[in-house]
Amino acid sequence: MLGITGGIAAYKGAELVRRLREQGAAVRVVMTAGATEFITPLTLQALSGNPVATGLLDTGAEAAMGHIELARWADAILVAPATANFIARRVQGRGDDLLTAVCLASDAPQAVAPAMNRGMWEDAATRENVATLAARGIRLFGPAQGSQACGDNGPGRLLEPKQLIEKLASLFATGLLAGRQVLVTAGPTREALDPVRYLSNRSSGKTGFALAAAAAEAGARVILVAGPVALQTPAQVARIDVVTAAEMLQAVLAQVHDTDIFIAAAAVADYRPQVSAGQKLKKSAATRVLELERNPDILAMVAAREDAPFTIGFAAETESVEQNAQQKRQAKSLDMIAANRVGEGLGFDVDDNALQVFWEGGSTVLEKTRKTRLARQLLVLVAERYYHKHTDDKVIKLHANDPA
Repeated sequence: MLGITGGIAAYKGAELVRRLREQGAAVRVVMTAGATEFITPLTLQALSGNPVATGLLDTGAEAAMGHIELARWADAILVAPATANFIARRVQGRGDDLLTAVCLASDAPQAVAPAMNRGMWEDAATRENVATLAARGIRLFGPAQGSQACGDNGPGRLLEPKQLIEKLASLFATGLLAGRQVLVTAGPTREALDPVRYLSNRSSGKTGFALAAAAAEAGARVILVAGPVALQTPAQVARIDVVTAAEMLQAVLAQVHDTDIFIAAAAVADYRPQVSAGQKLKKSAATRVLELERNPDILAMVAAREDAPFTIGFAAETESVEQNAQQKRQAKSLDMIAANRVGEGLGFDVDDNALQVFWEGGSTVLEKTRKTRLARQLLVLVAERYYHKHTDDKVIKLHANDPA
């Protein structure tokens, strides 16, 4: 979520939104009343693809607790530009406009990018306020030095959009898995019936891609084996594209020997046709019988290796979620399994999900949230259990509900 306050640097919000979208981010903009005097909400709506929020007491939005919905939606909050007035009000804990209310209600990592006159930046009150925000864990991006709209020259310029995006990425860098290699599978597989038809499933690959991105943010070397999906490769992730389950198995086995953690998020087809027709099957008889054979169980094969990495499986269930997930974990000797109930706005084809996570002797629930945030929460759990298993002299207690 991008917050824009009332300073001349508000015009840079347009380029910032555009560049964030180019990087694959979903962006929602909240503007103060002052910000709308410098750049129109319509401009930012066109660039972000989402309605721009401006008022705390918007009756349409507040019927659904709009400021709370925004606070829960955001994986990160960046206020750019952040005026001296906004910074002071943020320090005071004010919540009398939409932007401050969202900031107060959100548990997402937050940053402010100051932009103001040199004298205002150097004023003792501003310096104290900035120090207070830093002490509360709010990151400070900038300001830069240079010429200003008022004619002064010195500190107070808003960082350029490219610099802000680079710093924004650092909000998610935890270092939890630094020096480890993580192998992730994602998306569906396709098993050909003929040159134009195939067996597959509804997996979008969003969870697997989010986990790959979260692992990269955690400092790991990440290899992503992806089935046929239309998703952008996360930054600092090496991607291998496959189509069939056999191709996915081959790619996984080629990488697994150097892998510390294997996350099997792909929805691999259980079966494939015994024979794939060389030409398109014609519609003739009223019924057709398909002979299917089992695909290799990639997750079970990896978990059964003598040098098996720490293995995490997934279970998408329509009933008896805990029972089915625990049976799968035990049958395949997995270190951890993450299960979810399909339907009711969760699972396939949506941006949100919730997980029940099980391991030997323990479990936890990750509540419904965006898949990007859910991936970071799950990676914290994975890191905790991985080090618990592999590092006897290192006690690590992390917090799975920390979105960063």
